[in-house]
Amino acid sequence: MARDSRVVLFGEDAGRAGGTFKVTEGLQAEFGSERVRDTPIAENTLVGLALGAAMTGLRPVCEIMFVDLMALTMDQVVNLGAKIRYMTGGQATVPAVIRAPSGITGAAAATHSQSLEAWFYHCPGLKVVMPSCPADAKGLLKTAIRDDNLVIFLEVKSLYNTRAPVPVGDCSIPLGVAEVKRPGTDVTVVATGAMVPQALRAAEQLSRRGIEIEVIDPRTLLPLDLETILASVRKTGHAITFEEAVSRGSVGADIAATIMSQAFDYLDGPVVRLGAPPVPVPFSPPLEALVRPTTEDLVSAVLSMVRGRPASA
Repeated sequence: MARDSRVVLFGEDAGRAGGTFKVTEGLQAEFGSERVRDTPIAENTLVGLALGAAMTGLRPVCEIMFVDLMALTMDQVVNLGAKIRYMTGGQATVPAVIRAPSGITGAAAATHSQSLEAWFYHCPGLKVVMPSCPADAKGLLKTAIRDDNLVIFLEVKSLYNTRAPVPVGDCSIPLGVAEVKRPGTDVTVVATGAMVPQALRAAEQLSRRGIEIEVIDPRTLLPLDLETILASVRKTGHAITFEEAVSRGSVGADIAATIMSQAFDYLDGPVVRLGAPPVPVPFSPPLEALVRPTTEDLVSAVLSMVRGRPASA
């Protein structure tokens, strides 16, 4: 916002309260209530406002309290924001970002705990970002705000309290570039969002048993860096997709299908998909824990893949 006066921020409690999860705390005090605005509870209207503002010269960042509430905005997102640039032959652009907290955390129950990235992944014309660490969140958000297309920026709620070094200054990260979070030789694990730190913990456990998994974080779901994923699979011969979302019809399902079609000759076994079961997220904390994929799930899946190989104690 300091760099570009066209950048504005608005949403429910995004201003004075600093956002539902305090992500925008202090911005209204710094940039004023004209550029950082609180809005009524009207998600479809907020997104319509963002699209109109973007088409007429601003670069709005619109905050939706929970990704579940994006269900109320889908006409604006799918039929307008994702299509306008195409339908006008590039005469109109939509340089807007919709930020939305995603995933399971703290017994928020069935309508505030979903991982709905597959909805947006399915829609041509959108860009979809899901960072897994503070540095990526900063760099990718900078790039998303500067992009001339509508970007859905998904912030994983369970990662909000993550503390890690963040580069100072302009550290923008290109969209569509995956990162190998940990190199390995035995199994490729394509993990997204909250499952990235889980995969890294699994990698530590497996390493002590002589098994080295390569953990890849796509960071951007659309555009998706398939080349990095396929290059890893061709090296390891094994692949697992690991996500918090329901695995049926998920981003991981599409990545698995792509690996099978484009790297089949390199595979030593079928691609394994790890995700949530097709049930609403329960309010009860013990039941909530049962539907969320875990480090232990990944460790078990990797051991099953390489069980024919001797492992150290």
